[in-house]
Amino acid sequence: MTEAYWERPWLRFYPPSASKEVAPPEGSVTAYVAEAFRRWAGRTALLYYGRAFRYGELYEGVRRFAAGLQALGLEPGDRVGLYLANSPQFAIAYLGILWAGGVVVPVSPLYTSHELRHQLADSGARFLVVQDALLENAQRAGVDLEGVVVVSLKEALPAWQRLLVRGLPVPKGPGVYPFAHLLRAEPMAAPVSRGPEDLAALPYTGGTTGLPKGVEITHGNLLAAHRMIQSFNPFTERSTILAFLPFYHIYGQVVLLLGGLLSGARLLLFSTPDPDWILEALVRYRATHFFGVPSLYEVLRDHPRTHWVNWRRLEVVLSGADTLHEATAEAFFRRTGREVAEGYGMTETTSASHVNPRDRVKRGSFGVPLPGVQALVVDPDTLRPVPVGEVGELALSGPNVTRGYWKREEENARSFFAEGGFRFFRTGDLVRMDEEGYFYFYDRAKDMIKYKGRPVFPREIEEALRAHPLVKAAGVVGVPDPKVGAYPKAYVVLEPEARGKVTEEELLAFLRERLAPYKLPREIEFRGELPKTDVGKVSRRELREEVEGGAA
Repeated sequence: MTEAYWERPWLRFYPPSASKEVAPPEGSVTAYVAEAFRRWAGRTALLYYGRAFRYGELYEGVRRFAAGLQALGLEPGDRVGLYLANSPQFAIAYLGILWAGGVVVPVSPLYTSHELRHQLADSGARFLVVQDALLENAQRAGVDLEGVVVVSLKEALPAWQRLLVRGLPVPKGPGVYPFAHLLRAEPMAAPVSRGPEDLAALPYTGGTTGLPKGVEITHGNLLAAHRMIQSFNPFTERSTILAFLPFYHIYGQVVLLLGGLLSGARLLLFSTPDPDWILEALVRYRATHFFGVPSLYEVLRDHPRTHWVNWRRLEVVLSGADTLHEATAEAFFRRTGREVAEGYGMTETTSASHVNPRDRVKRGSFGVPLPGVQALVVDPDTLRPVPVGEVGELALSGPNVTRGYWKREEENARSFFAEGGFRFFRTGDLVRMDEEGYFYFYDRAKDMIKYKGRPVFPREIEEALRAHPLVKAAGVVGVPDPKVGAYPKAYVVLEPEARGKVTEEELLAFLRERLAPYKLPREIEFRGELPKTDVGKVSRRELREEVEGGAA
C-alpha cells in the first residue's frame, strides 16, 4: 500500500489546465517582472482604495527604488527588512529590493519591537523599510541599521482621501530617508543578475517552540511555486483578485502579490481586512478570485452583507493558512451555495503545496499535491512511509521546498531526509492520505497529547466543541500529569448570547456523544477570547505557556 504515494493517485483529479510536472525554473523573479510589467504597462495592476496604479507605473517605481537602495550602499545578497502593511509601496519595495539584488526580510506589522529586533538581528539586515506608524516601534528595537526608509501609506491614496488622513512627519536625521526620496533616483535599466539558486526572501516562521527561524526562499523557489499554483488555478490579465491577505505572510506574498502581478491580473489592495469593504469590492469590481483564511469565513458566514455576492460566479473561493473547520465550511455553503476549496502550505514550501481541485472539492480535506510536489506520509520515528489511510507525518519534496533554515544547521539536520532519490522536508504535521490521493490534517505533531500512551488530537476535540451551536471558538492543549502522561484541557469562547448560561457539564455531555472517554477534556475553561496568531489561528503555544507557567 505504501507504493501508492509514488504512483501519485491524485493526478487523476487534476484540472485539464494542470501540468503533471513543473520545469526547473531559470533566471530570477526580476527577469519575469521586467517581461510582465512591460507587456501590460498600460493595464491596471493595483487598485488601492479607489486609486489605480498601472503596471508601467509600478515598473518605473521598482527600478527607481532599486537605484535608490544602491545609492544607499546596498550590495547583492544584503538583507532588507520590510515592515509595513499591504500597500502599493510594499509591492514597489519588495520587487525593488529584488531588482537591486537584495533579499527581502518580511516582518509582520503586528510585531512588537522585541520580535522585530530578533528578526532584524538574526537575519543581519542592513536596511529597513518601515511604515511611518511603526517607526517608533522600529526605533525601540535598537538594531544598528545603515539606513531606514520611511513609508507613508497616505501618499498612495487618491487625492481626495489624502485630505482626510493625517500623516506622520518623517524625522530628520542621518540614515533616515522618506520613501519618496528613493523614488527620485534615476531608474536602473536592468536588474542585478541573480540565478534560481540565489536567496530572494527570508521570511520567519515561529513554529510551536523557540524563537522564529528564517526560511531561505530562493528565486527558484518563488518561480516554481508561482508556476505550480498557476498551473492549477491560473490567473490571467482578465482576473481581478481581492488582495487583503497580508503580504508579509507567505500566502499573500506568493499567491496574491507575485502570482497576480506576474500574470497581468488586477489586485484590489487593502491594508486592513475590513469585511464591509471586502464585500463591497467583490461586487463593485466583479472580482474573480477570493482567497481567505478560516477566521474570515467564520465572519462571512453570518455577515449581513454576505448575500450581496454571487459566490458561485467566482472562479476560485479558497481557504488556507489554517484548518477550515467543517462547521464553518457547512455554514458558509448553506449561506452562499459555494463550497470553499481548502488548501495547505507552509513558509517552508513557499506557500501552497496542496489544494482541492475546484470542481472536485472534498470537504474536510486540504486537497491533493500540486504539480511537481511529491508527498509521503511517514512514521515520525522511522521515517518510513505508512500504509494509505493511516496517520503519520507529512513529508514533502519539490522545487518549491526551501533549501533550509537560516543559520540553523541542527534544525536542518532534523528537518530533511532522503527517500527514493528525493530530498524530503518534514512538515511536523500529522495527516493521512485516502485512496484517491486527497490529504486530511489531524494535528501538529508537537501538539498531539499522549494520554496513557494513546494519541489524542487537539483538533478533533476542537472540532467536536465547535459543532455545538453556542460555541464560537475553542482551543485544546495538553496538561502534563505524571499519572497519565498528559490530559486535554479545553478553552472555550461562547457565543455572546450563551455566556454565563452554558456550563462545563453541559459541554461535556455534548462531547460524550462524539468522543471516546479518553479524549474528553478533564477541564473546560471559559474565556472571552482566545490568543491568536497574526494570521488568525488560535495560538496553542500561548495557551501551553499559560499551563506551563501555572497561570491557567
